[in-house]
Amino acid sequence: MRVCIKKADGRLIESQSGGETQAYLDTLIQNAINAGYNEADIEAKFIPDADLPALIESSKTPEQIVAEQAKADRKAAKAQAFIDNLPSWLVVETAVNNIASLADAKAFLIKLTRVVYWLAKNKAD
Repeated sequence: MRVCIKKADGRLIESQSGGETQAYLDTLIQNAINAGYNEADIEAKFIPDADLPALIESSKTPEQIVAEQAKADRKAAKAQAFIDNLPSWLVVETAVNNIASLADAKAFLIKLTRVVYWLAKNKAD
């Protein structure tokens, strides 16, 4: 794995797979220069593939970290709201036992299908 980082803080600028010569590192350097970085402020080097996730994580800005946490919090709140709104099994069983007509059965199947769909798609539409 080839990476180009900022020397000052070690933050990732770009990564590419493959290539094992200086010419491939020079491509990363040129890409960074084309993106507006000063050549004296960047470094291109080879790293093990396994080290890339940690480098990406350490390169996140505080704003990115906050945004990711906010997204995770929203997702968790939505999942918890779904769980909180589930009726007890007794309510479900009673509803099934009280199906007396085709219209009641259809209404129940629509609700059941919606839940199965949401679970399969992992989101409510």
